[in-house]
Amino acid sequence: MSMRHEMNTETSNKMNNEQSHESSKTVSGIRLSTRIKKTLKQKLIALVPAWEGRVQDMPASGEVLSGPCAVVAFAEEVPKSAWAGYRRIIKISPYARSEDGGAKQVELWSALLIAGLHQVRLEDEEGGAFTCLYLGSTDSDRVDSGSGLVTRSLRFGVYVPEPQGTAGNSAITGDPWLEALQLWTANELSPDWSVYTSSWPGGYEMPSVLWRLSGYSTALAGTSALEVRKQWIGHVLTDDTSLTDRTTSHLVQQLALQSRIPIIQVESASTKANATDESHTRYVTVDEATADLQADAYLNGQIRLTLTQRTRRPVTNAPLMREIHHNKGIQ
Repeated sequence: MSMRHEMNTETSNKMNNEQSHESSKTVSGIRLSTRIKKTLKQKLIALVPAWEGRVQDMPASGEVLSGPCAVVAFAEEVPKSAWAGYRRIIKISPYARSEDGGAKQVELWSALLIAGLHQVRLEDEEGGAFTCLYLGSTDSDRVDSGSGLVTRSLRFGVYVPEPQGTAGNSAITGDPWLEALQLWTANELSPDWSVYTSSWPGGYEMPSVLWRLSGYSTALAGTSALEVRKQWIGHVLTDDTSLTDRTTSHLVQQLALQSRIPIIQVESASTKANATDESHTRYVTVDEATADLQADAYLNGQIRLTLTQRTRRPVTNAPLMREIHHNKGIQ
């Protein structure tokens, strides 16, 4: 077999594998969209009984809508968020008859949909969780030319977390500061809370808290020490606005009162049994903790936290310079 033929075969196999992978992603995306739309339709039917189950896809060309109803349609995809996951824009349009109130009825239904969907966790038939965020309405009320019904389009962002790491409060590896922050939060809250790190997992539960790293910096602290600063964002997510605000305020207050968070460090197997001894415990200091109760809990997070720690700079083994002699007469 010639080298040219071998290269052509390898290239062909690579292209086939890539096409197969893209095809698999497309099929997976279609299944995900189908599950999301089905779940949303069921939620809308429950929210507005007056529609009598008439929640449908975009009508075909020439099809005329009848009676009060709602139409659900997917719009553009949005670049995936590192912590929020896959994002897709969806439009929900309630339709009302003029004799039933027209624009006034649409206004009432719109308020009901926003209250029932914004920052609400929904779960599809396969147990996958996703969150809806209200993004506003881009057009004014209008009359549908075919049916004469009054309508308005509401835009929602649908966020679907990545499937890995579905268990809450699971052991994490990597940043010991993040592990300490996760354990501290779990101890501050009741056992029915889940505490996640870095990103929302697939099948995430509520109520829950997510901590993620947003910034990192270092600065010299004298000649032999280094100060490390890390900025964190905390997301407090529940289905009760009052509970969300109370918990957010409680965590910020306790961080300020405690001022230090312990980091357990086990240096070897022989010291593992004594890992809780003071000699094996270091601390990070709470430099600043603030909360914005108006921030989006799922996407942006309400808590801004800065932790600091001083550490010794490594000493370089090199000869010490004790004296310097200078003689002007040397040429």
